[in-house]
Amino acid sequence: MMSSHPRFAVVGHPNKGKSSIVSALCLDDTVQISDTPGTTVNTRSFPLRVDGKVLYELFDTPGFQRPTKVLAWLQQHPVSADKKHEVIQAFIDQHRHDSAFHDEIELLEPIMAGAGIVYVVDGSKPYSQEYEAEMEILRYTGQPSMALINPIDTSDYTQEWKRALEQYFKIVRVFNPMTAHFEEHMALLESIAQLKQEWTEPMKHSIALFKAHQEHLFEQTASVIARLVYEALSSVERLPLRGKEASKEEKQEVEHRYKNRLRALEMAAQKSVEHIWSHDHLKKEQQRLAFEGMDLFSQETASVFGLTRNELLVAAATSGASVGAGIDLLFVGHTLLLGAAIGAIGGAASAFLGFNELSEIKVLGQTLGRRSIEMGPMVNKNLPYILLGRALYHANTVIGYSHAMRSRVDIVMDSSFKTKWLQDEMKKSLEKYHTLFRAKEIVQGDVLEQYTALIQTILKRVADA
Repeated sequence: MMSSHPRFAVVGHPNKGKSSIVSALCLDDTVQISDTPGTTVNTRSFPLRVDGKVLYELFDTPGFQRPTKVLAWLQQHPVSADKKHEVIQAFIDQHRHDSAFHDEIELLEPIMAGAGIVYVVDGSKPYSQEYEAEMEILRYTGQPSMALINPIDTSDYTQEWKRALEQYFKIVRVFNPMTAHFEEHMALLESIAQLKQEWTEPMKHSIALFKAHQEHLFEQTASVIARLVYEALSSVERLPLRGKEASKEEKQEVEHRYKNRLRALEMAAQKSVEHIWSHDHLKKEQQRLAFEGMDLFSQETASVFGLTRNELLVAAATSGASVGAGIDLLFVGHTLLLGAAIGAIGGAASAFLGFNELSEIKVLGQTLGRRSIEMGPMVNKNLPYILLGRALYHANTVIGYSHAMRSRVDIVMDSSFKTKWLQDEMKKSLEKYHTLFRAKEIVQGDVLEQYTALIQTILKRVADA
């Protein structure tokens, strides 16, 4: 069977991480993975596509079940080396409907159809002679092959595995699908390109396309984050008034809608980033801080934010309650939701709405009128940095999260993350765009493009840190 792209069968003993490696290398979180041996019962194809083009294709296969019996059958049919692949085909033809050899037939068929071999072993378990029957069977096929040592647990038997595997395979590498980053992925593909002369150019072309695709994913992610900040800062929530003055309930309602709108923007951005990086099935654990309802004018809160009550009044009236040191507290979150930020801002808004003398002026982005009540755009100068910090942390987590992982990921950001991206010079560069976003003028496309490029630079810096 001829193919226009390189194809590889991932084979080995049951429960050694074959499916995890397929999932990681194909960026596919739909591959069925389980600790239970025998989860993969039929061979399944997983192509890696970029812009509709298949760069390479991996076959997830069942594990060997009766390699000793298969090898014994093969050895009963002695032939010269150039004919051994014919013996493998004869075995397949004769035992195709024999349930005892179902798994061996499943894993051998794609190899005999032209797929290269990626043999996977568990480097945390001692080498055993029982694996030699499997490796000898694979050698019968005559297909180019390499071995991957997957360190599943903490014990390390890598060296003894290398000594044994190098007697059977041209290339032997250690590869952990749970922790492998992009550079390791590329290095593995470059090794595969050396297995067969006919694969060298196609694999090099695939690697070049893959690298360009990776850069495009960063650009798309930066665009999503830039759009999030722009829409959050320029967002306005308006509620028609039933009477001449805004009631307490109406003030609470417009505030509730405004906060929910900002939360919805952030959650939509997260979903977009997860989709960009093919993590549509990502399971997240996000706990909200209990900031809702905290009174910004209490003695306790004043000490946390480093401002007195009078200072808060002045700050809120002039700059939208830009609470200085508060950004440090709000970066230390157990969630990427805006409960902390918006809860604090909303608390101040509620307090100000209680003063009749301020009912006709803009306070924290709110405009009160006789016919409608309006909240936004947000003038708080800390908010975009809170949004950026959380969005960058989320994106960085998603980018570095292996598609082989099936556990729930805890997105827990600490204050140290801020030092990776928020330096004074960068803040100055960002602030000029944030000022434009807060204004009620239409932001031209080139402004958002420039802001996106700046975010992309930050995102790459964080990913490389």
